[in-house]
Amino acid sequence: MAKSRKVIITCAPTGAIHTPSMSKYLPVTAEEILEASLAAAEAGAAVLHLHARNPEDGRPSQDPALFMDFLPQIQKETDAVINITTGGAPQMTVEERMQPAATFKPELASLNMGTINFGLFPMLNRYEDDLKHDWEKTHLSSKEIIFKNTFSDIETLMRMGEKNGTKFEFECYDIGHLYNLKHFVDAGLVKPPFFIQSVFGIFGGIGPHPEDLAHMKRTADRLFGDDYHWSILGTGAHQMKLAGIGAAMGANVRVGLEDSLWIGPGELAKSSAEQVRKVREILEGLSLDIATPAEAREILNLKGADKIDLNYSDKKAA
Repeated sequence: MAKSRKVIITCAPTGAIHTPSMSKYLPVTAEEILEASLAAAEAGAAVLHLHARNPEDGRPSQDPALFMDFLPQIQKETDAVINITTGGAPQMTVEERMQPAATFKPELASLNMGTINFGLFPMLNRYEDDLKHDWEKTHLSSKEIIFKNTFSDIETLMRMGEKNGTKFEFECYDIGHLYNLKHFVDAGLVKPPFFIQSVFGIFGGIGPHPEDLAHMKRTADRLFGDDYHWSILGTGAHQMKLAGIGAAMGANVRVGLEDSLWIGPGELAKSSAEQVRKVREILEGLSLDIATPAEAREILNLKGADKIDLNYSDKKAA
């Protein structure tokens, strides 16, 4: 009897896309991020994609000290793969964005594969009355945000990963990002298996229509053949629908409050773990098995949790 395919669930319990006031359930403090991460792992997430925030106002931060307030405990209490963002926020330099991944040398880190217009301003009309901090209104209202990821930026991050044994979740917001990745593959800077996270529904990137998803898959197949593992990230209301379609086509999935605040029409998700449980129901309804962290490490050819460096306090003292 043929074995069922193992599907990797990545969970992003907090992050830089959404502002903290938009949902009272979005984790902001280290204690909240820790609780949300452990709950997501318990629910079945094999990979935890992690950001940090300033606990005073929820502003995204790439200060390694803030990551140290929850990373060691996550590693101690779960065997989930730790995936640290190098995206941070569009306003940050690549040097700022890479600090935590360069410091902790995680098994996995995100890497955005191209520059895009990052349009959050359509959301302002829906949430303006709920926002508590001035930076949130500025962030959401701007039509000037460019998420800069030049070829030089990408190469800098790739060389950091090569040096530290960190592999990447290649976040592809549009078709051209796949071609950017192919350029680096041909240059020998990336070795298979590649973990490609296709991002759908960000205004400025590829849309959330099922035909967009199919186009992304066809292009990746043509460029990379069997050398990659595919994953689906649908933003907002598209999260579960695209996860289901993608999983039926062979994809892994990503959920979490970073990507969508919702669990159903007009209903805020109370946690990322709730979203993990819902996507598990979808996957198991398709007769697919959920990958454990150990299986995810094998599938993605990761270096192992024991190779992460969490001695930040010692380095800081030195």
